[in-house]
Amino acid sequence: MLTVIGAGFPRTGTSSMKAALERLGFGPCHHMFDVGSNSDRAKRWAPLASHDTVPDWEYVLEGFRSSVDWPASFFWRELAEAYPEAKVVLTVRDPQSWFASMRTLIDNGPARLQSEKLAPEMAGLVENMMTTRPLLERMIREGLGSDSPFGVVPDEKETIAAFERHIVTVRESLPAERLLVFDVREGWEPLCRFLGVDVPEEEPFPHLNDSKMMEESIERLMKGEKVGLPFHPVE
Repeated sequence: MLTVIGAGFPRTGTSSMKAALERLGFGPCHHMFDVGSNSDRAKRWAPLASHDTVPDWEYVLEGFRSSVDWPASFFWRELAEAYPEAKVVLTVRDPQSWFASMRTLIDNGPARLQSEKLAPEMAGLVENMMTTRPLLERMIREGLGSDSPFGVVPDEKETIAAFERHIVTVRESLPAERLLVFDVREGWEPLCRFLGVDVPEEEPFPHLNDSKMMEESIERLMKGEKVGLPFHPVE
């Protein structure tokens, strides 16, 4: 059962939030990394590409206590209704830097994964991406308001406008006592206060560079090296 629901768009510090929530005892925390690395998880999400699917959230998110990033955060409203006791965290960042990060994600993720020169070690990741592609396309279409083909960077002006609309919608849809609007640069204190837990002593807030991790991990995968998700090297 989820106790913390992430409502922020991808590239708004979601990797940092995953690490922070797990450090605070709200893990495991579901992230897009979990879909890309696990074929069973990808198959659980795939039917949600259709509006006709009635999600069984206990099945889709089995084993997780919190969630961040798409695909889960795309369904923030449904999850908030399904788990009325859960708290919601809306991660935010500067719109222009967010779009630049999205551009990096698309250029170094979907676009490259559709190329022909792929190492055999990438087969599982590519298969999982293809399994969830209809859902990803739905999220891009409805979340970003874009009809750009999968793997193509959408229009900057329209995408930033969608990003800003999303923030307003979430803020207006949930009571203040249930929602935290949070920039990961604020560190532990506002997050811990909101969740009612102690601030980790003498421990810095985890600031993970999503774009850098993605770029470096794709490079290693292209070379045939094993990579564990969320994009940490495998010994």
